[in-house]
Amino acid sequence: MTRILAIETSCDETAAAVVADDYRILSSVVSSQVDLHARFGGVVPELAGRAHVELLTPVIAEALVESGLDPSRPEIDAVAATAGPGLAGALLVGVSTAKALALAWGVPFVAVNHLEGHLAAAFIEEPGLSPPLVVVLVSGGHTMLASMEGPGRYRLLGQTIDDAAGEAFDKVARYLGLGYPGGPEIDRLAMEGDPKAVEFPRPLMDAGYDFSFSGLKTAVITFMRKNPNTPVADVAASFQEAVVDVLVTKARRAALEVGATGLCLAGGVAANSLLRERTLDVCIAEGLQAFIPSRSMCTDNAAMIGAAAFWRLEQDGPSPLDLAANPNWALPFIT
Repeated sequence: MTRILAIETSCDETAAAVVADDYRILSSVVSSQVDLHARFGGVVPELAGRAHVELLTPVIAEALVESGLDPSRPEIDAVAATAGPGLAGALLVGVSTAKALALAWGVPFVAVNHLEGHLAAAFIEEPGLSPPLVVVLVSGGHTMLASMEGPGRYRLLGQTIDDAAGEAFDKVARYLGLGYPGGPEIDRLAMEGDPKAVEFPRPLMDAGYDFSFSGLKTAVITFMRKNPNTPVADVAASFQEAVVDVLVTKARRAALEVGATGLCLAGGVAANSLLRERTLDVCIAEGLQAFIPSRSMCTDNAAMIGAAAFWRLEQDGPSPLDLAANPNWALPFIT
């Protein structure tokens, strides 16, 4: 049995996991920094890096113990870490630690793209998924549609040309005076509002597969300035309706065009209640496999990095120890 210790420190979650063959999670530990950054209304890179330095060693130790391995001499076959994209200082902590452990234990080091980790998460909870699949990857920093033709083989269909969906959620939530992170706050408040109260625009909904949420964010701000007495719950519900409408409409069209057998959600925004509900409705209507990840698999975690590491190790072999963290590492798409 092959066991991979995986580390994730791309942003504000310090995570470690031990993943075995067939995407079996032997342990998964995540230490969140949400409270640390909440008072600033967003992630402060310097604080995130320092917190990773303090938290990573105990998080790794806990992951090894939970997996049933001896932390002093664990039977680990490879050590993987997110090498990008993400915050430079945060990535450096995880990559440096993974390299040091790989050297100390005499095992391969595997660099993993954070986005590929999100794509691999589907196979952890639903290993029977059959490609080709269309994946809607939506998070604070990324929004894209990809056709997954097999493990480690993706074709880019479209992506955001400005703000990511999660970024738009956070910015709108901040303007509305809601808490951080903004996505869960808007999701919660939207349940009390009328999604038809305000007809916000659906940017690029009928134009290809790229996304644009900057104009939608501006539309919310402009509306509130002109209509300050509108219930915040109605604005939140109407904004969320517009975002989900664009995401699901494009995903449905993409799945039908590429002949996908299923539709998968991935990334932090995949935890949104309305997005999950609408995606499931589309899959039922079109006879597609539906993969709606558990909320623990939506947010950043190391188990998904471990799953992707199996793909990378099999296809590319070990990563060189002089490989540097790359904050702008693009996912390698096939053409």
